Amino acid sequence: MTNYFSSEFKLGILGGGQLGKMMLYETRKYDICTYVLDPNPDAPCRIACDHFQQGDLMDYNTVYNFGKKVDVLTFEIETVNTKALAQLEKEGIKVYPNAATLEKIQNKGRQKLFYKKQEIPTAPFVQFSNKAHLAEGITNGKVKLPFVWKSTQGGYDGKGVSIIRTGADIAKLPDNECIAEKLIDFKNELAVIVVRNPKGEIKTYPVVEMEFHPEANQVEYVICPARIDNEIAEKARAIAEQVSEAFEHVGLLAVEMFQTKDDEILVNEVAPRPHNSGHYSIEASYTNQFEQHIRAILDLPLGATESKVAGIMVNLVGAEGFSGNVVYENIETIMNMDGVTPHIYGKKKTRPFRKMGHVTIVNEDISEARKIAEKVKNTIRVISE
Repeated sequence: MTNYFSSEFKLGILGGGQLGKMMLYETRKYDICTYVLDPNPDAPCRIACDHFQQGDLMDYNTVYNFGKKVDVLTFEIETVNTKALAQLEKEGIKVYPNAATLEKIQNKGRQKLFYKKQEIPTAPFVQFSNKAHLAEGITNGKVKLPFVWKSTQGGYDGKGVSIIRTGADIAKLPDNECIAEKLIDFKNELAVIVVRNPKGEIKTYPVVEMEFHPEANQVEYVICPARIDNEIAEKARAIAEQVSEAFEHVGLLAVEMFQTKDDEILVNEVAPRPHNSGHYSIEASYTNQFEQHIRAILDLPLGATESKVAGIMVNLVGAEGFSGNVVYENIETIMNMDGVTPHIYGKKKTRPFRKMGHVTIVNEDISEARKIAEKVKNTIRVISE
């Protein structure tokens, strides 16, 4: 057994954003030596790691040379050079989740084809190589309006996803590989975080419900436990486990799902890392998602996934009409409210809809927590000087 704690052991993290920063809180707790690579010299992780390196996550040599310095390599963002990861694995560096898993997930077309092959329930879709190919698909009836357009590469936080209702909507799309997905009339958007270690030990967190901002297509509230029947929750957790086993991932996997009008569960997409839908766990769970990811990739015993208390997470995003040096307006007011904890990510500049932090609200009563969350949302504003 490797001695991970207060030793010569080195953990590398690709990506220096807020997810990495929150992961580093946990490595600090255990005194694990950390290396972080990120293109931004002011990345949020900079203040919390032992060794920070500025560099391009998609550059083969940068990622390869960084990986050679550490014993175990993980990431907090999917857009990393997988060829470098595969080479590092060949040379004995442990990479979790591994390059093969990441390659299946990085491209949304590949991800959807994988669900189909593995018989994992997902919305019907057609893949297209470019915009002209998509237009042809509409003309010959392969795709019917309205549908959901998704770029196969690089979409996140509502970017790279559009609902297409008319021909005019298509004109605005970028000309790249995409999928056209059936628009699902759903009751709820749900998510389950699954954790798996190299031994194959697996656990799921309770199902959460996500409420989205109608314009920004970003999550506004994450509610745990989801306000759904127990039977539906069990089905969602079982499907999340099936997805995890199929990908054979190590670490955390966030599985986003739709609950249809007739209570079917369809997998929307996954993220192989800590995720926005698990932030509530910092205050509400016995083992938060970031500690759990560290436990899993180091093949340590997995922690309890149950909640101590009901939790809601509110995203703090840049207010419209403000760009520049960030100011958190009325933060003292929300800190006066019971069970409210703000988390500030350390991004110095705000812009409309940029994720700048989140707030967790814990309460014995989920409906009371939801009321406080609404109050928090309407009180704090992320503006600029």
